[in-house]
Amino acid sequence: MSKRNKHRPIVPLVLLGGIACCIVLWLAAGFYIGVPKAISRIGTPAEDLDPLQRLFLAGVLLVNQDALDQSSSDPNVALEIQVIEGETAIDVVGRLQMLGLVRNGDLLLKYLRYRGMDRGIKAGTYHLHGGMTIREIAAQLQKSEPEEIRVTMPEGWRIEQIADSLAAAMIQIEAEEFIAVTRINPTGYSFTDEMPQPGSVEGFLFPDTYLFHPDATAIEMLYAMLDNFEVQVDAELQEGFSNQGLTIYQAVTLASIIEREAIVDEERPLISSVFFNRLAKGINLDADPTIQYALGLQPDGSWWKAPLTFEDLELDSPYNTYKYPGLPPGPIANPGLESMRAVAFPAKTSFLYFRAMCDGSGRHSFAETFEEHLQNACP
Repeated sequence: MSKRNKHRPIVPLVLLGGIACCIVLWLAAGFYIGVPKAISRIGTPAEDLDPLQRLFLAGVLLVNQDALDQSSSDPNVALEIQVIEGETAIDVVGRLQMLGLVRNGDLLLKYLRYRGMDRGIKAGTYHLHGGMTIREIAAQLQKSEPEEIRVTMPEGWRIEQIADSLAAAMIQIEAEEFIAVTRINPTGYSFTDEMPQPGSVEGFLFPDTYLFHPDATAIEMLYAMLDNFEVQVDAELQEGFSNQGLTIYQAVTLASIIEREAIVDEERPLISSVFFNRLAKGINLDADPTIQYALGLQPDGSWWKAPLTFEDLELDSPYNTYKYPGLPPGPIANPGLESMRAVAFPAKTSFLYFRAMCDGSGRHSFAETFEEHLQNACP
């Protein structure tokens, strides 16, 4: 009895193995017989899939074919993702699932692999939303957009410095090309009617960090900065300018001088008060940055000569506020928001003078009289 029992399991195992082989062969035959039908439902498989991979992936996708054509998640979810060099389809899909754009990341991965689209995901920018189906997301992941270039424009730069920065950022323009398009009188802006002819948008290129498409043109970048100016210089600021008796163009001109003079934000309203007090009394502004602007590019490659010489102070230029009263003909740089706020809301003081402190802090000493001003000189 014990001997017979030893040999009994052999028959069932053989039968089970045979049945499994039959099932596999039946499924394989069924798949290959129905290949055209499968392709019409889930698409053409990748050529590098072996038969078993193709069979398995096609089976999963056919069972879930309805899910391939449904919204991947909440249609209100939208995002821009950056794929970096070296990221795999698994990395990207995992991120999409974590961010809530795809509920069934495994199904998306299987679809990408079946179609051979997993190898088509390249480094770049992708715009996706939850209303897209898995098929649509897979297709969109084959259409990378070049990564946008981030360019930061600091406060107080003049147009030439901005142009050099754009060219250095490898955007497909030359500095001279950008400078050329700034010599315009743009229409539709709050300051348009106040600009002299011929115009220049010096002062109205709002300092900020911008994202530009690598193929952006000089005029597109210019208008991005002008549009930002219109947003930042809102009705409150414009009312403040008006309350000080200034047009927007005049206000930006004064703000550009303050931008080049001030280092510490809290001093900007004080410096502004000095200039307003001097304008009210008919005293020349005596602002070094206006002469620096007129002197332009220096042999050492800088745009702002320092220190100035007595000979520089005699420069015959309408921008020389040591020689000519009132504001210069236009802005000398592109001021930031704090300098423009200092013009709209200056401090109320009796100061007529200021000079840099001797401690290297960037702060200034303020004085009401010239005698006090002289006493504030460095030893």
